[in-house]
Parts: sequence; structure tokens; C-alpha cells
Amino acid sequence: MSRYIGQSLPRRDARLKATGEARFTADLSLPFMLHAAVLRSPYPHARIVRLDTSRAERLPGVKAVLTARDTSGVKWGVFRYTRDQEFLAREKVRYVGEEVAAVAAESEDIAREALELIEVEYEILPAVFDPLSAVADDAPRIHDHAERNINIHVPIHVGDVDRAFDECDYVHTERTVSEEESYFMTEPYAVLAHCDRQGTVEVWMPNASPHTKAKGLANALGLPVSKVHVRHVFVGGAFGGRSDMFPGEYIAARLSQMTQRPVKLVYTREENSIAVRQGHSMVVESTFGFKRDGTLHAVDVTAYMDGGAYSSTGPIATSVPFLCFEQTYRVPNVRYNGYRVYTNKPIRGMIRTHGRAWACNVDMQLDLAAAALGLDPVEIRRRNAVRTGDTTPTQSKIFKMDSLATIEAVAEASRFREKWGKLPKWRGIGIGCVSVMSGFPMGIRGGSAAMVKFDEDAGVTVISGVVDNGQGNENVVLQIAAEALGVAPDAIQLVASDTEVTPIDQGAYSQATTLCSGNAVRLACEDARRQIFEIASDMLEAAAEDLELEDGKVYVRGSPSRAVPLRNVIRMGLLKGKNVIGHGSFGPNVDQTREWIKNPTGQLAAAFSYGSAVVEVEVDPETGFVRVLDAWVAHDCGKAINPKEVEGQMEGGLAMGGHGGILLEACKWHEGANLNPDFLGYKVPLAPDMPPIHPFIVESEDPFGPFGAKEGGLSISMCTAQAYSNAIANAIGTHIREFPHTPDRVLEAIEKRAVTGDP
Repeated sequence: MSRYIGQSLPRRDARLKATGEARFTADLSLPFMLHAAVLRSPYPHARIVRLDTSRAERLPGVKAVLTARDTSGVKWGVFRYTRDQEFLAREKVRYVGEEVAAVAAESEDIAREALELIEVEYEILPAVFDPLSAVADDAPRIHDHAERNINIHVPIHVGDVDRAFDECDYVHTERTVSEEESYFMTEPYAVLAHCDRQGTVEVWMPNASPHTKAKGLANALGLPVSKVHVRHVFVGGAFGGRSDMFPGEYIAARLSQMTQRPVKLVYTREENSIAVRQGHSMVVESTFGFKRDGTLHAVDVTAYMDGGAYSSTGPIATSVPFLCFEQTYRVPNVRYNGYRVYTNKPIRGMIRTHGRAWACNVDMQLDLAAAALGLDPVEIRRRNAVRTGDTTPTQSKIFKMDSLATIEAVAEASRFREKWGKLPKWRGIGIGCVSVMSGFPMGIRGGSAAMVKFDEDAGVTVISGVVDNGQGNENVVLQIAAEALGVAPDAIQLVASDTEVTPIDQGAYSQATTLCSGNAVRLACEDARRQIFEIASDMLEAAAEDLELEDGKVYVRGSPSRAVPLRNVIRMGLLKGKNVIGHGSFGPNVDQTREWIKNPTGQLAAAFSYGSAVVEVEVDPETGFVRVLDAWVAHDCGKAINPKEVEGQMEGGLAMGGHGGILLEACKWHEGANLNPDFLGYKVPLAPDMPPIHPFIVESEDPFGPFGAKEGGLSISMCTAQAYSNAIANAIGTHIREFPHTPDRVLEAIEKRAVTGDP
């Protein structure tokens, strides 16, 4: 019986964060520290004709001015074939806010004053701001290498799609459009860098993967990875937006190299919105074909994603929406063409809620097909849901998944079938489902490793590269270690996410932490147990396989009186030259030949989670305002290591993907300038906005996860979008094809429905 797995133990960082004692990067300071500021492009597309920094360099208090002339010209891209971004613009700028120069000075005020003294002469170039305009033959070219500004094209063709459509009884085409989303972490982005006299660079910044950051930064600075140390620091939220390399990290480190002093760079809220990453806006055109019994038989989808000025994580972002779809619903014939397109807007990257236009398009198709074929929305999802043992069109085997349990959980709890078609006018109910992959290396990272060591008094220290962006990841690995070692979690020390000290780790994105970092810690603890039992077997005169470790004692199974304190075993090991240090290393069993563009076939991930959501809403037909009355969410997370943390992720996911994603959040633009980069203009849901949320955890015991666990929470963040959108459609009698569903769009849809009668 588990003692610590499945227990809702309190977060060890909760008190520090609640009381303000936790120190984030912007709170840090070092002796003799300088402050940095960045000069950014005012134009979306322009050639740099002249750049003169001499007046800024002469300003008292300025210690260094950095431009592209002071760099090696190394370009950043997550993959070798996507390296298209210099961290400071050299010949031309491609979006409003791009980095042109940076200053390090004795104070932030002096640094910002110096920016005003930098003279830049631009030749303004024609610009393009949406993906469909950007692929036009006469569109201005943003990068010389990209014809029609196509950055990434992911083609996936399986089966005979055209023949399959001829075999269908119901075929329907839809087009949906979504705007960009921002992450809006409460912690503003900041970097503190310190280059010592030996040339080693220490860096503190909010990040989701210190080892990935260290590698990218080392490449850019021309240093061995061992000379770049990314240090542990509290992180105030990520949502996918702390995964990539950003110019600020390079700028602070390079300025520190130039001045031989620590340099801190803190972004303003506006810079935080435009100069880190945003979610992709998207245009999705889909044709779905069903058999008379509601079986999905063929899909043909073309998606255009606005990638902004540079590649970032482009191949992943262009693929993930489709991959989540094929893991959710069975379909034998697919034709997918995903295009990520360069535009003169800020850079888009990974985000917690990939593709509102995509996900809601899929579930809209299902609801329309159900109505046409005489099924209810729950039944058509049940008939098409991917199940254990299935293989996706791109050849990923689903080893364990309980999709039907999540669908039934939310359907029964919400009384969906009783309410469907019977709610009062202007009230509606909707359902959405999605599957998410749990950890995928895919060419950008390896596995995770961990160590566990013991003090002389048997005190335990786990050393792991795990990152906690707010999900409770540190608690998860501590509970895993506690279960494996029979030691209470609060008695275990954790050294985490410091690249000088901790072993390589995949990082806290792509739903990898519990599966990969957690397994590495489990294996390290099991290795330590093996060593402990080997030493104790002589002390207890018993076979190692007959021993147990619990509550700080090693004892013979079935004879608890034959025991020895763990501290005695550790000391005996030291005397015998057998210092107990456990090592664990884990990489998911995936197809390493799979590649995002050239070979999108093979085992993508070891585990796949599944989530379902039902939402009930009421629409005011006079204002278009949507009031969410209730929400039910169910998540197959394998095994909940800490159920309260999983529920927290589910609730946060509904807030971001559902309430924020469908009702509120969107970036507004004028000629490439972001009009709402702050909290006053960009609307995110607050606690009083949220409906009652009823979470249900479905435990399917994943065969590859630590103690059966896998991804916890992201499935809900994505599937709630569909539930919100479908519930609104049910309330007003027609689907809205643009996201988010703001009151003006709701009213427009009601009025159009009254005229045309279209669903």
C-alpha cells in the first residue's frame, strides 16, 4: 500500500510564495551589479541603414553598449534547420519590439536615458501582418530563404482520403479563425548574469529547462556548456512561455562579459508581452467525413499559423494540434497540411493551449455530424474515442488510456444527456475532449537523470534537474522519492535545477516532468535501496531480497524485530568503502528516427493522457455576455501522485484554456504594434469570474509512468475550450467560427442565425 503516492500533501513552496518570501529573478541582486535596458525597433519591417552608439557610450554611468557588431552572429533556432534569429538585429528588423541595441549602466534610469542617445536610421520596408496575406505571391519577403514566407510545412498523408470521402454518408467543411494569445505570467521576465574572471557565466532567469537554456546560451556565447551555469530560482508561471531561448538572456550575459560585472535586465510588462513569446493565431479549413453510424472516416485539414518574425519552436507548434487530434479520435484516412508562416509580428512559440481554431473546429465538426446523423454529442465522441491498444495514423501506439471513463464521468456528473436539447432558451451545454502526449524528446533533448545521496545520519538529499514553474513538480519528485525510500517527504532535501550541480533533465514542458524526471528519481532511489540492502544483508544475516526499508529502518520482511537503523547501514557502508549514492536515468521509449517535418511517423511518446470537459452556460441575447454556470472536468492522468495538485492543474487549465481562451483573451494589433500588451488591455480571467468547477481524476495506471503516473492537467486546459465553444453554440443555436467568443461576436452570430437559420 502506498504511503506517499496518492496523498494530497501540502506544497513545500506554498508558504514562501504566499508570504512573499520567495525570491524571483527580479528580486535578486549581486555586489557591483549593473542594470541593462534594450533599444527596440519602432517599425515592423525596416533595413538598418546607420547605427551610432557614440553618444550613449559617453553618458556618465554607462559601462557598455551592445549591438550586433559586438556579437559573433550566431543565430538561434530550436532546430538546426530553423536557426534564423540573431539576438540583436544586424541588417534589418522584422517586428515592432525587436532588439537593436542594449546598454549596461550603473542604474536602470541611466541605461534608459542612454537608449535615447542611440541614433538609428531605418529604411522602412513593406510589411505583412497575417498568414494568408503573407503567402500571397506578391507579399513582401521577410527572410530571403523563405518563398511565400512559408517557414514550416508539415504534411501528413495517411490512407486514401479522396476515396474515403466518397465512402462517407456525411461530409462537411468548416473554417475557423483564432487570434493570438499571450501568457501573462504574473512574474515579469528578468535575467541576472554574472561572468567571473575565469570566464564562467552564471545566469538566473525564469525558465522551464535550465539545461536547455545553458546549452543554447553556451552556443551563442561560444563557450563550452560547462562554462554556463543556470541557477535555481523561483519561477512565477510558464504555460509554455519559458521554454525557448530569448535575446534577453544573451544580452545580459554578453554585457556581463564585456563589463566583467553582474548585469540585471528586467522587462517592463509591455516588453514581457512582445519580446518573449506569444501563442500562434490560426486559420483552419477542415473537411470531415463520417459513416452513417457516426464513425469518423476521413479528414482533410489545412492550417495556416501566424509564426511571427522567426522560427522559434515552429515545427512543434505546426504539428502538435494535429497530433493531439489523432490521439483523441480514431480516423483511418487523414490529409493534413500545416503551414507556419512568417509575418512582421512578434515571435510565436509553445503555449499551454495550442490551437483554439483547431481544437474547436474538430469538436464543432463532431457536434454538427451528431445532429445530422441523429446522435447526441456524448455518443459520437464515445464511438470515435481512441482507446488502449490503438495506433494513431502517424504510428504511435496507445499503450494505456481510459478515454471512455473521462467522457462518462463528465457526462454523468453534469447530467448531459438529460439536459441536451431540453435546457431553457439561451442556456446551453457543451462537451469537449482531447488527448495529450506525455513527454516527447523529438530531437531537442535527451532523457532525465537524478541522484540520491545520504548523510551520515541517513538524511536524504535528492539531486534532480526538475523545474517547478508552479505545477508542484518539486513535490511530485519528493513524493516519488519518499515512496521509494520509505522516508517522509518533508525529511528529504531537494537540490534542483542548477546546471552546475544537477544531472541533465528534460525540463518542465511538453508534459515531461512527471514521466521523465519522476522516473529518473524513482530509479535513483531504487538503485540506492539496492545498495542499502546489499550492505544490510550482512548486518542482518538475511538475503537482500528479503529486506524492507521503512521509517528509517531496514528490517527482514515478516520479522520486524530483526531490524537495523538506516543510519547504521549508511555508516557501515562508509567503513566498507561503499558510500551509498543512487543513480537513475530515464528516457521514454520513442522512435528516435521520427522527425517533425521529414519523417512525422513512429512512436511519438511513451504515454498519452485524455481529458473531457462539460460546461453549462447562459447567454444574454441583449448584450452577448456569456455567464458560465457550471463546469465538470475529468482527466486520465495515469496515477495522481498528489491529487490536490492535479486538481489545481485542472482548475487552472479551465481558467486559461476555457474561460480565458474562449471568452476573453486575444492580442490586438495595428500595423504590427501590439495595442494591449498590459493587464489593463489584455483580459485574463480572475478568481471571481470563474464558475464552480467539479474535477474528476481517472486513474488508468500507466505502465511506463512512475507509480503509474503521466501528464497531469494539460488535457483539461485544451479540452475546455471546445466545451465552452460548444456550450455557447448550444445556447444560441449556431456555432461561432472566430475565437475568442467576445460579446460582439456572440451578438453577431445571434443576429446572423435569426436571418439565415444556419447552425
